[in-house]
Amino acid sequence: MSTTAELLKGAAELFPDEVVTSAHVRHFELPAGAGRFALITLDNGFDHTKPTTFGPQSLANLNAAIDQVEAEAANGEITGVGLTGKPFIFAVGADLKGVELLKKHDEALAIGKGGHDVFKRLSALAVPTFAYYNGAAMGGGVEVGLHCTYRTVSKALPAFSLPEVFLGLVPGWGGCAILPNLIGAEKAVSVIIENSLNQNRQLKGKQVFELGIADAIFEGADFLEQSLIWTASVLNGSVTVERPEVDRGEAWDQAVAKGRTVADSKVHGAAPAAYRALDIIEAAKDGDLQKGFDAEDQALADLIMGGELRSGIYAFNLVQKRGKRPAGAPDKSLARPVTKVGVVGAGLMASQLALLFLRRLEVPVVLTDIDQERVDKGVGYVHAEIEKLLGKGRINQDKANRLKGLVSGVLDKAAGFADADFIIEAVFEEMSVKQKVFAEVEAVAPAHAILATNTSSLSVSEMASKLQHPERVVGFHFFNPVAILPLLEIVRGEKTDDASLATAFGVAKKLKKTAVLTKDAPAFVVNRILTRFMGEIQNVIDEGTPVETAEKAIEPLGLPMSPLVLLELVGPAIGLHVSETLNRAFPERFIVSPNLKAVVEAGKRGFYVYKPENGFKPELDPEVAALLVQGDSVLTEEQVRDRVLDAVAQEIGLMLEEGVVAEAQDIDLCLITGAGWPFHLGGITPYLDREGVSERVNGKRFLAQGVASVPA
Repeated sequence: MSTTAELLKGAAELFPDEVVTSAHVRHFELPAGAGRFALITLDNGFDHTKPTTFGPQSLANLNAAIDQVEAEAANGEITGVGLTGKPFIFAVGADLKGVELLKKHDEALAIGKGGHDVFKRLSALAVPTFAYYNGAAMGGGVEVGLHCTYRTVSKALPAFSLPEVFLGLVPGWGGCAILPNLIGAEKAVSVIIENSLNQNRQLKGKQVFELGIADAIFEGADFLEQSLIWTASVLNGSVTVERPEVDRGEAWDQAVAKGRTVADSKVHGAAPAAYRALDIIEAAKDGDLQKGFDAEDQALADLIMGGELRSGIYAFNLVQKRGKRPAGAPDKSLARPVTKVGVVGAGLMASQLALLFLRRLEVPVVLTDIDQERVDKGVGYVHAEIEKLLGKGRINQDKANRLKGLVSGVLDKAAGFADADFIIEAVFEEMSVKQKVFAEVEAVAPAHAILATNTSSLSVSEMASKLQHPERVVGFHFFNPVAILPLLEIVRGEKTDDASLATAFGVAKKLKKTAVLTKDAPAFVVNRILTRFMGEIQNVIDEGTPVETAEKAIEPLGLPMSPLVLLELVGPAIGLHVSETLNRAFPERFIVSPNLKAVVEAGKRGFYVYKPENGFKPELDPEVAALLVQGDSVLTEEQVRDRVLDAVAQEIGLMLEEGVVAEAQDIDLCLITGAGWPFHLGGITPYLDREGVSERVNGKRFLAQGVASVPA
């Protein structure tokens, strides 16, 4: 049997580029006569912008620090051991860059076992151990603290989570086994399954304490000092930590069952991680931690060698890295300052945009529309939303007053836009209307002002073609709801110059949006792919496949919602409009569905009705069913799925040939951030590669082997 040190040495050789975390040990006397104490500080030598992680060499360093304190504890030289992090960061878990390099199951098993073997030693020391969660703690960072006897948390802690299931893993260094035994299965399932599958929701310090994960909570300013005073009180017996009894009866089984329901609703059985985590939680009911650790090792190794995790890491890296450094964006030094924003239109979309610009840029924002009533309604919406933020304590009264003072509405564009630097239109999706609006704006706006359009599918170049200065027109396509979906498709028209484009990217960054540069092609990226995807579903329904079969066919992808529920969210009229735009551009691939047209003409908001007696589950609306005219070609779920995926693979292949975006990675980034497609698919191209669709349709993979997949 290899020792832990040998295991970690072997793993470290596979990962030469690890950012290594050191584990410094220092000693001091605790107050109140509580004796000599050893404090281990995890620190990778960088500031808080490079969080501390655990790669193999980092685990080896922690192991060596534990060797030292273990000997001191055995010799009676210390009364306790503490573990904390560098400023603002406790530790954020395993180094995923190392995980990507693993090619064999036994290498993956060694990572799981290595972490367990090191962390377990904290609970086996001859003295009590304390974790001081001073800053961000995720994954293995949370788990190393769970192995300690006691935990404290800072009120200022901004982010605490076990995000593994979100990425396609399980908490594999004790999380699945220890957490339910510490706080009960129901709370553990909420942290491990629900929070992860809700776009990796984070806990704050107060919630960590309220859940019972931490035994005490202290202010951020003197957190370590207060934690050490509390530690002394625990060690000298003046404070006794009491934890509620964990219910190991029916409540445990109900929590696991609820977790399975949550997983089914989010991934529909399409990604294994949540189910593997729930199996381990279920088995941890008898409190046998070692059995749980062994199950975590196996699950970790199996998942590391599976496609979902590789796709999850790929997706995570896209959002964290590529999303922050957009491919093809011009030099940011070319960007011009934006000190005032104009919004043409005061409807719901325009009002949402005005609110976003106001909150993020904190500059004057002026709305215009065709009559005073609409203008007043738009400004009123923004004021009401600011009041809501104030009511929730997200902003104070001064900030609310300042923001309200910055937003105004006028009918006269000349009065509103004469000194604006960035003017965005959000009017009716009709080319002639948008061209007229831009001509009016160009006549009154300063020469340097950017003219942006929020069009979802129309040509930016055509929109700018009648202007004297088409070089300052740029597509700036947001996704609904604007406040939630991060994607912003920035469209370069034929004449758009670098300074206008750089300004648009600069504004996007201030708006905290994920900007992707796209060519001026019909419907850009997300709407083109979704329209082809939905169009193929619509086609098979029109040809005769039952609606239910067509919808169920897509479940194995684990998408956030079914195609027809998505159509409801987008609005059938908008879906029809985009399909008509794409039909004009590519009539052989984009068919305008007569059934969709009939649904829109009948004024229907979607295909479904939701009744309380049926638990609000979607049911085909009888009025819609009566409108449907179907052929007699009935496909199976598998045939539908093949046809839809083939269509999507073909469309992405053509988009890459046309240069709509720089690379397949940008397609995936757009689907993740603009359409909420899951991390376990990696967007879409890793899934198409994994299922063999890319090669079947295009004769080649979208991504090289080892990118979002196990290296060859």
